[in-house]
Amino acid sequence: MRVLIVTAGSRGDVAPYTGLGARLHAAGHRVTIAALPSFAGLVTGCGLDFAPLPGDLRALRAAGGRPDRFGAGPRSLAEFVRLGTRFVDELGDGIRAAADHGVDLLLCSTTTAPLGYSVAERHGVPSMGVFLQPIHPTREFPPMLLGGRSLGRWGNRAAGRLGQLIARRAYASASRRLRSRLGLAPTRLHTLVEAAMVRGWPIQHGFSPSVVPRPTDWRPGLEVVGYWWPAESPDWRPSPTLIDFLDAGPPPVYVGFGSMVGGDDRFRGLVTAALRRAGVRGVIQVDDGAEPVRTVSADVITIGEAPHDWLFPRMAALVHHAGCGTTAAGLRAGVPAVPIPIMADQPFWAARLAALGVSPDTVPAGRLDVDRLAAAIRAAVTEPALTERARAVAGRLAAEDGAGAVVRAVDRLAG
Repeated sequence: MRVLIVTAGSRGDVAPYTGLGARLHAAGHRVTIAALPSFAGLVTGCGLDFAPLPGDLRALRAAGGRPDRFGAGPRSLAEFVRLGTRFVDELGDGIRAAADHGVDLLLCSTTTAPLGYSVAERHGVPSMGVFLQPIHPTREFPPMLLGGRSLGRWGNRAAGRLGQLIARRAYASASRRLRSRLGLAPTRLHTLVEAAMVRGWPIQHGFSPSVVPRPTDWRPGLEVVGYWWPAESPDWRPSPTLIDFLDAGPPPVYVGFGSMVGGDDRFRGLVTAALRRAGVRGVIQVDDGAEPVRTVSADVITIGEAPHDWLFPRMAALVHHAGCGTTAAGLRAGVPAVPIPIMADQPFWAARLAALGVSPDTVPAGRLDVDRLAAAIRAAVTEPALTERARAVAGRLAAEDGAGAVVRAVDRLAG
């Protein structure tokens, strides 16, 4: 079966699907992942086919200004939708082009499902959601894009419905244009989504029920199956400088914000000062695959890309933006975290880390300062209970097989 996985976003929105794709490939399917062009090597390096999607995520973030202007709440959600509308404008054409090369089953991420419905309809093939985030309303926790603070059982569900309506605005025009170009009957996106839910459109959620238990008020067909771990990078090797640094002292603290911050010198300077004030060694990962390992001082180095499954178990604690992929990798490694959420779903995952008891403090990017960050880092590396709980979570995750659950779901659709 020709399986097309479509995802749009940063590395954390793509890497989990390489592991999922590898499992599907091993089960006998031909797998293509459609994503932004910068991730072609990540996908093909795992032995999977790649199809490019249009869009420039870096330009989108640059248009949004400083990363610490975002956060959680209705105002930040509106800003996220405003910028997201630009990003999805051409996304539908990219999904259409990828499917035109041949598809028997379409698997859509959270960010591509609103357009994937129409592409699957045009080709007459089944489709399924493979979501990294829980976006469906529930009484049991607050909506993902409105942060991590509970509004009560009634408030959580009402806010979830409102958040969905707002988020769909980013896709409404793109969906309308896509259906016209596909020669399909004009249908409002809201109608498409609600029809999919009524007929029980299946969605597999790629996070652990130990981290986000499946809500009891979700409809049948919404499953929480466990994380999809990124495929291994067979050609990656750590630099001798990194190995020497790790061997030269106690485990350091990792600091990385994925593609959220990039080359923002303010963030890099602030975290370097916090590491020194906390009295720990640090590895700062920057969002630049070509960035060589650089020695900042005897106790701090910067690195470029490095697989989290190799790097994180060697760290004493992790300071990161609480993206879904980085959060998962940290939990898998059994290492305490200091989350610094910036936007979108990150406050939600930061709140989950706190609820699991593996984080001493959440430091929103807008309130980040050296003293607060240094104090959180010291707590993360010195409080044994945090490490004990982190290792306990890692043990539960090791017993799960999220990708296997999706393979079985695909086989059911194929049958």
